[in-house]
Amino acid sequence: MTVETENLRELVTSVRFVLWDLDGPICRLFAGHPADEVAESLVRLIDGRGLGGLLTETERRTTDPQVALLGVNRRHPRSDLIVELEEWLTRQELEAVPRAFPTEYADPLIRTWATRARFAITTNNSALAAARYIESRGLTGCFPYIYGRTQNLDLMKPDPHILVQALNAMGADPSTSLMVGDAPTDFQAAREAGVAFLGYARNGRKAAELRNAGVAPESIVGSLKLVLDQLKSRP
Repeated sequence: MTVETENLRELVTSVRFVLWDLDGPICRLFAGHPADEVAESLVRLIDGRGLGGLLTETERRTTDPQVALLGVNRRHPRSDLIVELEEWLTRQELEAVPRAFPTEYADPLIRTWATRARFAITTNNSALAAARYIESRGLTGCFPYIYGRTQNLDLMKPDPHILVQALNAMGADPSTSLMVGDAPTDFQAAREAGVAFLGYARNGRKAAELRNAGVAPESIVGSLKLVLDQLKSRP
């Protein structure tokens, strides 16, 4: 057994509580309702309100709708405009759910791991969309706690707020908890909450982003099969 495999086994088999990001480790939420098209539509919506000047050029060209949403929030936090835009994005996420694509090995990993640890979802997507996706996969019983984006966008990851909410709801000790995520914001939130982190990187770009954020290479997997195999090999 390699050092990396030993580290992974220790990481995943010793925890009692697991906090999951949704878009990435569990599914590709916008697989059939492309995120870049949603981002373009959101920018057009902002332009239509005569507020396009609130966005930087980078925010206007983003393929991630949350980048544009957060750009507006930095200039007009907790405004009626933010409420409108957040509700619009929630509707887009709900529309995306039926065409979302499950991450390979995510469903069997969740069902296997849920017999040994308690789960929560901690996502920057809408909790409504997360709950609907989980229901569509027959996994509702595995996730009694789902925390997502609110209209107070300052509390989105990397802020640890929703992680702390989930830990408190489960009565979880951070030292026996793990966050599974695919973005630097997930890692930063986990670190602030005092929770160990396992990075899922479906490609080299995602792996590089996690490494550059400070995630140790042995704490990054390119396939959830590696995690599933470790759980199945545990007595």
